[in-house]
Amino acid sequence: MNTTLEPIKISDSEWEVMRVIWTLDAATAQEISEILSESMDWKPATIKTLLGRLVKKEIVWTEQSGKKFIYHPLVSEESTVRSATENLFSHICATKVGQTIADLVSEATLTKEDIQLILDELDKKEPVEAISCNCIPGQCNCTHHQ
Repeated sequence: MNTTLEPIKISDSEWEVMRVIWTLDAATAQEISEILSESMDWKPATIKTLLGRLVKKEIVWTEQSGKKFIYHPLVSEESTVRSATENLFSHICATKVGQTIADLVSEATLTKEDIQLILDELDKKEPVEAISCNCIPGQCNCTHHQ
């Protein structure tokens, strides 16, 4: 698995393909097509294009088995989700991160265990006095610019 700190950037369509590969641990283009063809209305050629991009981005690796290629994940689902979260936070003003997290919690369907996990993380969190805006002037309407 890729453990580098480089951001993992994949499109929404590539996410759909990766979710199948992560679930199966390894998959052929045909298996992925069978799973996604109905819900996504994608043709096998679309799946192959997406797989080609994922190989090029070094998100998956392939092995040949007869005439088929088997696709294996090079990055974990957990590290990809973490990278996407970091990417989201890098695109918003630091002063808006708390509100964004609150919005995510508000929108999410959570089990009792999920809520306890979030509460446990909050209990461990050390608050800071203030958060400074990290935007370039003109990027946000925040009044916290120094």
